[in-house]
Amino acid sequence: MRIGELAALAGVSVRSLRYYEEQGLLASVRSASGQRHYTRDHVERVTFLQRMYTAGLSSRTIAELLPCVDSPSEENADAALIRMAEERERLSEHIADLVHTRDALDELMAVNRAYRERLNSPAAG
Repeated sequence: MRIGELAALAGVSVRSLRYYEEQGLLASVRSASGQRHYTRDHVERVTFLQRMYTAGLSSRTIAELLPCVDSPSEENADAALIRMAEERERLSEHIADLVHTRDALDELMAVNRAYRERLNSPAAG
């Protein structure tokens, strides 16, 4: 199948597929005229890549995890689990930072509300 058909079946853009190839996450066979050709297995591969991106993983991290998919072994599975645990920790730290930032914004909003209440109180006029 050609790139447009793969994109439609996998629910992604043609641009995404080209990006996956540039990052070494997806490989196609080229025709004599240079057109990309894919098999049905590529639909599953693209779906897997999308799940990885949805989980917040970068292209580089996904590339580090692909040996577990492409060459299943206990060693590759262990390495993938360690790498995913590192990514989970990174995400947890990011979430904690976001919660802290949200809390700081909540405090600023409370200060603003208190200020507005003072402006609207009868004693202020």
